[in-house]
Amino acid sequence: MRLKSSIWVAAYLRRCQNEGIFGAVRKRGAEEAGAVFVKVALLDGSAMLYAPAPQTVYDESRPAERLFAPASPQPVPEQSVEERLAKELRFDPDAWIVETEDRAGRHFLDLAKS
Repeated sequence: MRLKSSIWVAAYLRRCQNEGIFGAVRKRGAEEAGAVFVKVALLDGSAMLYAPAPQTVYDESRPAERLFAPASPQPVPEQSVEERLAKELRFDPDAWIVETEDRAGRHFLDLAKS
């Protein structure tokens, strides 16, 4: 059984805080199962966006994990990320947006499976 989105987001932000990374919920989504998007601002005008991974990458033996995929292979201008997030919210108003700030671009999403 997958953790509720609200619990996953709280745990993720705690992990970031423990590493000295500022993070906040920019938009609260559906408590139970809202999709979570994570923006990592690099503090130089660029950012990375991590979106829920497509269903095709999930392991059938571990269906409860939350997997993320970068929206682009390299950082892009923050405005591009904001445009993508606006588009995602028009499509899914129940989505969550979490934003962190880290010059090194650390995101911990390879560790934040649930």
